[in-house]
Amino acid sequence: MNRWLLPEDIADVLPSEARKVEALRRSILDLYQSYGYELVAPPILEFLDSLLTGTGSDLNLQTFKLVDQLSGRTLGLRADMTPQVARIDAHLLNREGVTRLCYAGSIAHARTPVGSAAREELQIGAEIYGCASWEADFEAITLLLSTLNVAGIHKVYLDFSHAGVLEGILDGQNISKEDIELIYGLLQSKDRTRLASWAQCLPPESAQALMTLTELNGSCTEVLAQAQKILPKHSLIDEALSQLDCLATAAAGFSKELELSIDLADLRGYQYHSGVMFAAYVDQLPQPIARGGRYDHVGQAFGRARPATGFSLDLLSLAHLAPQWVRRPAIVAPWINDVTLTRKITELRHTGEVVIQAMPDDAVETAEYLCNRELVKKGDSWEVKQK
Repeated sequence: MNRWLLPEDIADVLPSEARKVEALRRSILDLYQSYGYELVAPPILEFLDSLLTGTGSDLNLQTFKLVDQLSGRTLGLRADMTPQVARIDAHLLNREGVTRLCYAGSIAHARTPVGSAAREELQIGAEIYGCASWEADFEAITLLLSTLNVAGIHKVYLDFSHAGVLEGILDGQNISKEDIELIYGLLQSKDRTRLASWAQCLPPESAQALMTLTELNGSCTEVLAQAQKILPKHSLIDEALSQLDCLATAAAGFSKELELSIDLADLRGYQYHSGVMFAAYVDQLPQPIARGGRYDHVGQAFGRARPATGFSLDLLSLAHLAPQWVRRPAIVAPWINDVTLTRKITELRHTGEVVIQAMPDDAVETAEYLCNRELVKKGDSWEVKQK
């Protein structure tokens, strides 16, 4: 075996792509700062019981596990940063008012996610804590769309759902955690045959409503009108549909290139989210470029109930979709012991120029920089000349 081979679905990021990733990271974090978000950097490893608090079994399956040689306890290599940020808000910051936090860091998946080609991601995202109203969800959606705009992506398909609809349908039913996970999978795959078979244990009205969810997808106006007419009258369902209506109406004015839809069976992350959920799609990818939504129960699992909403995305995927960036111009300088030359190079670098000093017998070949100028000595000074 070649020692330099990487594990399956793990890859290096080469110079030109790495520059795009880093430039996007800086621009996006600057965008978040302009909205008042504060940057946090959780550790990549945590004790497993803390890392998975309030997240359900779906994240557990994606988490690499190892034993801490110091304590003997099981550690987890994070597969998602959102629970960590919720822990920071609940225990370390411990604020009473609205808190806005953002983050960027590596995550790893034990299994390659469906529709993805990588088990390692550079996750970037933003979260709002302490605000239970739909306006916080709308700010998260606005910030997500602005994030995609920073990367040059303007044609976006935004799909809404709401965990409260299923919660209202199943309210009062004694359903195990395992069955909840089964329902989630059947709704996600829209497996009506198996869903109908399982729903026989429910009252007829609840069973029919569960089956109806697989058909309630399409334009926001049509789906909401159908849902209000067909779904049972329940306070959780009514509230969910009202929130979706507010968000869809507000988001419609963001951009003419934004297309909105609702899929009430798209409950990916049901164990994780507690309210509105949204996914952003682009033409170049079969899977969502970003996902987000409300997850009030995660903070509660840490012992401090805090309304929470936000989103995250993979910066590596975003950089791959971003327009190809041009090579950056550079100046070539000789590598000699000359005080005047050193001073000139320092001045140029302070102004933002890239100056590459050529080693002996070095032709300065680089795919990242366009070496179209050089420093030449003219009398007692050094000047920049076109090559």
